Amino acid sequence: MSDTTLSAPNPGLRGRIQTLNALVGRLVPADLALLAARIFVGVVFWLSARTKVEGFAIADSTWFLFQYEYALPVIPHQWAAVLATLGEHVFSVLLIAGLFARFAAGGMLAMTLVIQIFVYPEAWVTHGLWAASLLAVLSRGPGRLSLDRLLGLER
Repeated sequence: MSDTTLSAPNPGLRGRIQTLNALVGRLVPADLALLAARIFVGVVFWLSARTKVEGFAIADSTWFLFQYEYALPVIPHQWAAVLATLGEHVFSVLLIAGLFARFAAGGMLAMTLVIQIFVYPEAWVTHGLWAASLLAVLSRGPGRLSLDRLLGLER
């Protein structure tokens, strides 16, 4: 037996794997994966946003958390509380709807990086999952099941 025989994959097996991969690709369309990426991360941020407000005002607990627990070294805690509260509300709605989805995903990815680096560095697995979903939307767009597509903002 020659070295090339040992290292070359079986064309029959390769062909079956390619067929199986193509079948799975047809059964699980990219648009469904992108919709899931948008919805699940968007809902996480939406639920977080809702804990930061009471009615239309930022909750006292939010001011406290940003001053004492989150304590970002880059900007004043008052600014961080307002920006995070607005960002989580606006970006999550846009992402779920698929409207300006790449912009919303970029904003959420920036927020995720800030949370990972400055607030909860030990939660890298959770933040990595968020980042992976957001990177999928950034790189591939929101998919056909989005307002961006309906309005002709994405191809």
